Amino acid sequence: MLVGKSFLWKKWKDLCVGDLVCLHRDNIVPADILLLASTEPSSLCYVETADIDGETNLKFRQAPLVTHRKLTNIRKMASFQGKVVCEEPNSRMHHFVGCLEWDGKKYPLDSGHILLRGCKIRNTDTCYGMVLYAGFDTKIMRSCGGIHLKRTKTDRLLNRLVILIFLALLLVSLALTLSFWYVMPELKGKHRYIAEKRVYSLPTEVFLVFWAFLILLSVMVPMAMFILAEFIYLGNSIFINWDLQMYYGPQDRPAKARNTSLADQLGQVEYIFSDKTGTLTENIMTFKKCCINGIVYGSDDEMAPRKESSSFWTKYADGKLPFRSLRFMGAMLERKEKVVQEFWRLLAICHTVMVQGTDVGELVYQAASPDEEALVTAARHFGYVFLARTQDSITVVELGEKRVYQVLAIMDFNSVRKRMSVLVRNPEGSIYLYTKGADIVIFDLLCHKGLMECNTEEALASFAQETLRTLCLAYKRVDEDVFKAWRQRHQEASVLLQNRAHALHQLYEEMEQNLQLLGATAIEDKLQDGVPETIQCLKQGNIKVWVLTGDKQETAVNIGFACRLLSEDMVILEEKEICRFLDAHGETNNNLLGDKDGLETLFLPHVKMAMVINGEFLDQLLLALHKEPRALVQNVSVDVESWQGAEERAPHFVKSRRVSLLWQSLGVQQRSKKDKGAGSGESPEVQRERAFVELASQCQAVICCRVTPKQKAVIVALVKKYRNVVTLAIGDGANDVNMIKTADVGVGLAGQEGMQAVLSSDYVLAQFRFLRRLLLVHGRWSYMRMCKFLRYFIYKTVASMMVQIWFAFYNGFTAQPLYEGWFLALYNLLYTTLPVLYIGLFEQDLSAEQSLELPELYVDGQQARLFNYWVFLQAVAHGTATSLINFFVTLWVSRDTAGPLSFSDYQSFAEVVAFSCLLSITVEVILIIKYWTVLCVLAIALSLCLYVVITWTSQSFWLFRASPAAFPFLYASRNMVSKPSALLVVLLNVSLNTLPVLAFRIIYQALKKPHLKVTEAEVPTDQSWNPSLCREQEEESEEAPSQDVITVDTQPYLHRGSRSRRSSYAFSHREGYADLITQGTSLQKSPVDTGDLLADHRFLPDEELVLNITKSPWYRRKMSFLGRAPQLQEKVSSEDETPSSSTSSYLTTEERTSCTNRAAPPPERGLRGVPEEAAGEAGAAVPS
Repeated sequence: MLVGKSFLWKKWKDLCVGDLVCLHRDNIVPADILLLASTEPSSLCYVETADIDGETNLKFRQAPLVTHRKLTNIRKMASFQGKVVCEEPNSRMHHFVGCLEWDGKKYPLDSGHILLRGCKIRNTDTCYGMVLYAGFDTKIMRSCGGIHLKRTKTDRLLNRLVILIFLALLLVSLALTLSFWYVMPELKGKHRYIAEKRVYSLPTEVFLVFWAFLILLSVMVPMAMFILAEFIYLGNSIFINWDLQMYYGPQDRPAKARNTSLADQLGQVEYIFSDKTGTLTENIMTFKKCCINGIVYGSDDEMAPRKESSSFWTKYADGKLPFRSLRFMGAMLERKEKVVQEFWRLLAICHTVMVQGTDVGELVYQAASPDEEALVTAARHFGYVFLARTQDSITVVELGEKRVYQVLAIMDFNSVRKRMSVLVRNPEGSIYLYTKGADIVIFDLLCHKGLMECNTEEALASFAQETLRTLCLAYKRVDEDVFKAWRQRHQEASVLLQNRAHALHQLYEEMEQNLQLLGATAIEDKLQDGVPETIQCLKQGNIKVWVLTGDKQETAVNIGFACRLLSEDMVILEEKEICRFLDAHGETNNNLLGDKDGLETLFLPHVKMAMVINGEFLDQLLLALHKEPRALVQNVSVDVESWQGAEERAPHFVKSRRVSLLWQSLGVQQRSKKDKGAGSGESPEVQRERAFVELASQCQAVICCRVTPKQKAVIVALVKKYRNVVTLAIGDGANDVNMIKTADVGVGLAGQEGMQAVLSSDYVLAQFRFLRRLLLVHGRWSYMRMCKFLRYFIYKTVASMMVQIWFAFYNGFTAQPLYEGWFLALYNLLYTTLPVLYIGLFEQDLSAEQSLELPELYVDGQQARLFNYWVFLQAVAHGTATSLINFFVTLWVSRDTAGPLSFSDYQSFAEVVAFSCLLSITVEVILIIKYWTVLCVLAIALSLCLYVVITWTSQSFWLFRASPAAFPFLYASRNMVSKPSALLVVLLNVSLNTLPVLAFRIIYQALKKPHLKVTEAEVPTDQSWNPSLCREQEEESEEAPSQDVITVDTQPYLHRGSRSRRSSYAFSHREGYADLITQGTSLQKSPVDTGDLLADHRFLPDEELVLNITKSPWYRRKMSFLGRAPQLQEKVSSEDETPSSSTSSYLTTEERTSCTNRAAPPPERGLRGVPEEAAGEAGAAVPS
């Protein structure tokens, strides 16, 4: 920090707004800082933002031009007297608006000038800046959610049960105390020696007896159970860490439990919310195919990758690209096709990639997204090498010829424009505009549409069916006069302080017209290994998988089909159908809130449904997105972004008085009844929100596209609020952190997007497929172990301690303990601890392989069948029955007996009851344990041995002589064992406690209907997929099909090839480095004196400013179309009827015809035109 005229080391806490700081290489930025200068050319600063957004690729920040030129040494830095006027502290990580006032002039500032707290300086020796926000005012601190302690459903239930036990204990103690008050006067009259011993008054004795009973029976409050539970949680978490089946060798990464208190909750998950890119897919982009001038070029399978073929085009090729095509090589060698040359020239020029050279002469690209890097690398492989760039030029080697293009303007990408363009002047002096982006946008900007465009659209549909990420390329030549007029207006708009982004957006729209299509690219982001099998197995376990992604809708849908989350026989619900449903039920006062079953009664059980929506639709539909998500669910903390400046847009939905024929085909019936929800005090918006969640929960799959991190967290919170289920969120990027923190269980994947998700998660996995074993094996085992442990612990506690209550009726309610004091002290500590620990740590009802083969058994945890209030009452009743038998059978046998063989004295009676109790609960644990090992036998034997040794020792003569008051039971157990009648009573007690219970369990198991076979309505399955682990069950179901199941027509509900336009484009969902590249200063070393500037750091900038434009062009989409089962065929109106086609081509006849008449816009289709790009500023940061 600058103090006087020199920089001194200071702690972060000492920084204040306005301080000048100096940062070096590998330093972490301590506050939100305005970059003033650096030792890099043009005062660039390289930063890594892995701790903020999870991205490991380097980003750039650049100092304002005025400070770069004037603040050239420390002396000038010390005399800096600038003033920054900026917005209030907020949580918008990728947005900043401010103004620097210096020497009577104002200079605009944006996010490209700011170093955010948490970034790390990279490849920059030294940089200087001024603190704008410090401490809790920094953006990262503003966007961090509060610390939330996650608790399991079992924990919350156990807490309520402990409260009930304590209240029952108070009532029992009070009842026994009142009995003492009533009995004591009569007892003193009959036994005068008692009166002599009791010197207190009766009220005082009553008070003391109440507390004596409370202390005596306090052992019934199972505090030891909480301690043992923590050991069990820890042990089950360690088993997860040790599981070699979840170890991923290529990354040398095992599974890891970062939260040791959620193991049993893994066995109760009902909803999984998953990211797509990097979670379901590998997030490694590979150039697979391309379409140039309507001709598709793909890799030839018979050609193995060879470095020689790569070096044929250029020495810069690394030979790693798996794209080999003889036909394409022939087209390249001819060099006659101008379209082919312009295609690769566009990929080499139209980007914001930065290049760095290595010592061995290799080129290293730093891109804003892996997609962009893959495209530039592909161009390099085919001879169009991006070599270097300055602020106004870009150097490309084209098939060995070095050419320098003058960069006139860069129109950067954002989620609103869905494209980027670069305006360049080639060496011959001609001006060209190169554009790449989503086909849904590019096709609307073309000058004409002919056969080549139709072929390209068909190729795009083919690429999308293969789940490839597509991008369209186009260009045009710009006249000099047109460019000069446009450039003047561009310069004026670029210096505006208000509405700058909107003005630039309009100018970009004006220039990007009348383009000529070149072709399309296809990049593969392939699925991880085992993803389809994992999802299908989870679905068989009644676990619903929702995909929440910031990616394009078509890409997410095709990935959904690839991973078998969606199937061809599913009805795909989109915005129009959802709005019709919600409006229709709102207008007819159908109650979605008052019914216990909700929407479950509205659909035929055999109909499979899926929902596909985008973030824009969610923003309009859900009231929760217009307020803080922290208020949605109690005890749920959500990381959110401030929505300052965002317009509040009222929901605009399709208003119709009739229900769509869609709902008639699904079995929806209009029900005219009184609206019970009206009396609940909920607003119509809340009722619609609840109805939407209910509708989504009836779908087998839900895909939410273009959602922001805030929207992800809100969706999870809404499901928790309205469905009251256990949720799990899994992701690999920083944009998944909010979702991971909000869910009951958060799983982070250690992938390509940094460690932010891992550091915020409860469990860490290397691959999505390990989630199957984590839930179905470790989760089910942990839940089963914990439930069996709790039930047995409650049983043994009640069985031993209820005897104290029965004994009170025979000792005048004087709170005299029955057991020896050492038995009470060591009962839960030594005598019964090892067996219950074995149950909690090692018990298995099925092996791991059997658990994976029978995922239907997972439903037990979801429905809390193994431990609930009813199971608790059963354990209490069982324990009470055991205590009654042990006490009263012993009392009945020993009544009116005397002599040396009698055990009717107090100490002998206590020993018989204690020994009977210990043996009864030991036999019970032997009966309930299913997984027998040597360790189990040792645990039971050691517990009994400890009882024998300690009891024998505590009743020895030498301890009695040392302290008679502490060891009063002299030889009591020895005397009891020496009496055959006492041993027979013990055997009788154990038999009466065991045999009836054993007979009842055998009869119950014989009569109980097996619940292993789960109906289709309860556990949705995909009959088109036969998992090897469940093949036998599926064969049985095929042999004996249910009569209730309606066969599905072979014609699919969703025709993925029937769309008029594909748009699963591959591109970063945020702006690149255009503003930094075109600042007006050279990217080469400047001659400015930097002798006094310190050297040693660099910095990764945060996400770039995303244009905050609330209105965007509406586009046409045809997505999911409905086929109909034969039993449900009805007459459909023309506006709802979907043309069906059995052909496998990608364009229907109608669409082929429309290709030649594309100028006529299609009619609007309700909410189908809602802009799809609403990923928001937060979600635009990381492509997912």
